[in-house]
Amino acid sequence: MATLTDQHPRPSSRRLVAILGVLTALGPLSIDMYLPSFPTIAQDLDVPVSAVQLTLAAYLGGLALGQLLYGALADRLGRRGPLLGGLALYVVGSVACALAPSLVLLVVARFLQALGGCAGLVVSRAVVRDHFDVEDSARLYSTLMLIMGVAPILAPVLGGQLLLVSGWRAIFWILTGASAGLLALVYTALPESLPREERDRRPIPSHLADMVRLLARRRFVRLSVAGGAMLAAMFAYIAGSPFVFMELHGLDAGTFAFVFGANAAGLIATSQANRWLGPRFGVERVLRWGIRIAAVALVGLGVAVWAGAGLVAIVPALFVGVSAIGLVLPNATAAAMAPFDQGAGRASAVMGTLQMIFGVVTTTVVSAVADGTARPMGGTMAVCAVAGLLLVPGPAPGENVK
Repeated sequence: MATLTDQHPRPSSRRLVAILGVLTALGPLSIDMYLPSFPTIAQDLDVPVSAVQLTLAAYLGGLALGQLLYGALADRLGRRGPLLGGLALYVVGSVACALAPSLVLLVVARFLQALGGCAGLVVSRAVVRDHFDVEDSARLYSTLMLIMGVAPILAPVLGGQLLLVSGWRAIFWILTGASAGLLALVYTALPESLPREERDRRPIPSHLADMVRLLARRRFVRLSVAGGAMLAAMFAYIAGSPFVFMELHGLDAGTFAFVFGANAAGLIATSQANRWLGPRFGVERVLRWGIRIAAVALVGLGVAVWAGAGLVAIVPALFVGVSAIGLVLPNATAAAMAPFDQGAGRASAVMGTLQMIFGVVTTTVVSAVADGTARPMGGTMAVCAVAGLLLVPGPAPGENVK
């Protein structure tokens, strides 16, 4: 990978990828590890399974709101300080989740956990932009997608085993230990990537005002929201899949983890193919291909579930649709962040917030309209895919369209 500039010292590519990869994995672990425990949590806290889905919506809401604050802090104070503070808050939130005696307190604790965890999302994107140009950024984001793909394979399996051996609270104790270790890793091994002389020392309200002005940059917003629509489809799948596969179709925790892992494997394959496709065909062109493929597959999924089709139709459509997201998210992120030599933290925060708003809405919808069928999940995913297809911008000025 080539650096965009030599003025920012950085660790070796391998070490940087390893650290950012662990930060990236924290999100999927926080979401996917406890999915097999939804029925158990519902039984333990005496609530419906659909109500437990609100803990996921709370987590996504915390991610959406917290990113705005960390974006301002990352540009004003540098990358390390806000990241370390966020990870410390995540540790506290994880402990609160493990001890929560009711669903209401679990929802609150998940929100707190997300407020800390979102620091890693904002700062990792800003660190990549500090060091790399658009094509190298897309390749690095594809590598991080590999980790995001592996984590969902391992997380439900680990969560399912912990559920059998120690109960659902052990999952949050594991997240507590993992985040404490990550805090130590960042403290000792991730150097600052934003020099003091390049930091924006204006008050936080000024940074927030700049974020509002970013909403007037149409291409940035459309790239961010198009990626966010596909991310929302993924969240609808995450929120609805425990009910669809385990409750509706009777899969046990182990089989559910296998199906979930197979979809993650598809995501891995496409994200790694993107490392070759992006430089060869262009980042935004591959992005548009990915959204088209996802839209066809997920609209097919929507039609299948509304017709009452079984797993033989649902599983292949989900596999293709989820796999195509590996062509969308790295390229949407790289293209949206490309113009921001300065203010990468604010741009990262606005992009992340726009995307997480989609996630909150979709997971809330899937929970609110639960009707005992796969229609809420499948229909929501189809709508998100069509929205992404309509929102993705056309070729940039000067882009070579084949």
